[in-house]
Amino acid sequence: MQTGSRTVLVQTQGLLFDMDGVLVSSIGSVERCWKRWAKLYHVPGAEEFQVPHGVRAVDIVRMLKPEFDDAEIAEGLRVIEDMEIEDAGDLRVLPGAKALLSSLPAERWAIVTSATRRLALARLSAAGLPIPARLIAGDMVERGKPDPEPYRRGAELLGMSPAECVVLEDAPSGVGAGLAAGSRVLGILSTHPMEDLRQATWIAESLQEVRASPASDGLELHILPAQ
Repeated sequence: MQTGSRTVLVQTQGLLFDMDGVLVSSIGSVERCWKRWAKLYHVPGAEEFQVPHGVRAVDIVRMLKPEFDDAEIAEGLRVIEDMEIEDAGDLRVLPGAKALLSSLPAERWAIVTSATRRLALARLSAAGLPIPARLIAGDMVERGKPDPEPYRRGAELLGMSPAECVVLEDAPSGVGAGLAAGSRVLGILSTHPMEDLRQATWIAESLQEVRASPASDGLELHILPAQ
């Protein structure tokens, strides 16, 4: 990243990363698998179904099949999870992700994802990214994004308040969750246009535009904002 007059300097205690769309791109797998799932479960318009990104699988299942009881929901979740773990051929690490994570002390960052824990660990492993010491997955919370619970829980894992953390997100639901938790939010332009992320505190094209360095009391972030 080239630093200059446009670079924003941010002081923070910790970083809370969304996974899909911030660290890795799994959009092809997600869209293919949910279309297959919708067809398998006879959802009307299955081929045209548009996945609401940044939303937990359990909430998508409930939206598509409101008549399902708890056992049917659990079975549907197992099916989509297996599909997405198997379909990882075009999974890729997003620009700047590996370098940024490698520069951070383990106690200063966590991943907060709408994916299940099993799926999150499978994607991180397939992508060759470090497995965080601290992880909040979609099946570890009562309420998923855009509810603030996931990011509040992520901050707790770091021993910090949400206000002491910066959230890194690519989806409007995640931006809303981070802000509602009380964090500042850096929006990443990987899956949504700038207009969709306008509520974020800052917006960057990718993690290539973000550099972190240790500070006397936490971290210093150097962010080159998108224009």
